[in-house]
Amino acid sequence: MESGIILPTCYLPPISWFIAIVGNKQGETLIEKFEHLPKQTYRNRTYIYSPNGILTMSIPVIKGSKNHTQVKDVRISYEYNWQKIHWKSLESCYRSSAFFEFYEDDFRPFYEQKFEYLIDLNESMNAIIFKSLKLEKNYGFTSEYFSEYSNEIIDYRDTIHPKKESPFLTESYYQVFENKHGFIPNLSIVDLLFNQGNRTAEILRRSVQLTK
Repeated sequence: MESGIILPTCYLPPISWFIAIVGNKQGETLIEKFEHLPKQTYRNRTYIYSPNGILTMSIPVIKGSKNHTQVKDVRISYEYNWQKIHWKSLESCYRSSAFFEFYEDDFRPFYEQKFEYLIDLNESMNAIIFKSLKLEKNYGFTSEYFSEYSNEIIDYRDTIHPKKESPFLTESYYQVFENKHGFIPNLSIVDLLFNQGNRTAEILRRSVQLTK
């Protein structure tokens, strides 16, 4: 890989993750598979807009996966019914949005079927999201781990992070609860999709031009 971008795997990725992919015109897009799973990142958590503000949804992983297991080998834990909780949260947060009913039959099965590996769940959900956006899922995966890349490769593994400012400016759009808490940028892509439907890809493309 001589040029392009490196991204982390993400659960219902943030909007910035999709802006990075849509805006990459200079080379390959690769998803990191061989890093050790870092804590409190988008790899296994997502952020949505609830009536009380930002709501975090995290996928539990099997003990031992948090520190010394490569992302490709991280297994999902089903010790408690997090799938039911996540789906009920999505319903309660977005049932009144303009497009939730249009997409819910595509997303519900992911909260009924059990995936063994985190990356398989993430990528299966991403396939549905790209299809919903009418965008080609045009990326590959790393074949080994590098802590650093050349200047020709933009590394988003640590910069697209819930505790860091987004590397992109997100175009504002209508959100169900913005009258209570104002506009909240860079939530999960489903916040944009459920609120804006087929306008989502257009908003992502325009947001690319707002990159800092």
